[in-house]
Amino acid sequence: MTDDTRTTFVLVPGAGGEAWFWHLLEPELRALGHDTVAVDLPAGDERAGLDEYAAVVLAAFPPAGGRTVVVGQSMGGLTATLVASCAPVDMLVLLNAMVPRPGETPEEWWENTGFEAAREAEAARHGDDPGDIMAAFFHDVPDAVRVAAQERGDPEQTMTPFVLPWPLDAWPDVPTRFLQGRDDRFFPLAFQQAQVADRLGIAVDEMPGGHLVALSRPAELAARLDAYAAELTDPVRSARTPS
Repeated sequence: MTDDTRTTFVLVPGAGGEAWFWHLLEPELRALGHDTVAVDLPAGDERAGLDEYAAVVLAAFPPAGGRTVVVGQSMGGLTATLVASCAPVDMLVLLNAMVPRPGETPEEWWENTGFEAAREAEAARHGDDPGDIMAAFFHDVPDAVRVAAQERGDPEQTMTPFVLPWPLDAWPDVPTRFLQGRDDRFFPLAFQQAQVADRLGIAVDEMPGGHLVALSRPAELAARLDAYAAELTDPVRSARTPS
């Protein structure tokens, strides 16, 4: 791959804030000729909200000059969007993500989007207990990866970022893509399609896989991100932004 098609993917994890979430995806992206920056967020720090999370990501940002795509997984979509508002970003990719509204707290997001009913209906469809997070998150993750995650223990996540309003006045003027695992049992596909249509007015791109698709299908996810990077050479395709 030539330098003019090389992209740095800045990878922002979800709740718990562990860069480890991306450890299988990173070598796949590098094999396609890209660079990666995976960030640990201060999720266990009671003093840290989304602004502090974004500051950590910005401190790890690659030097100016190349193309940059920020990817936010799940709750990481809230942080990734802040980053895209104050750094030179060529594209924002939301992956199985929460989509914030100005002034809304992430805690309010759950009720405002109808998450609970969607989650319970999806659990019933699969015969799962709605409170079984392992089933919701790891149902399609290979056993060895699931065991490795369990051995690491549950990451800490304070409530601080959930109770503070999302600080932007409007969505950043950055080309945005929303990629959703169609087998996600935590944020079901139909639920995501509804919230993205309502809040962003863009289409949801689908791929196989559940909520933790970077752990269950890293090669396929890398191929999808590589295709997004290729759009950056096409000004018509890359210009698509939320309405």
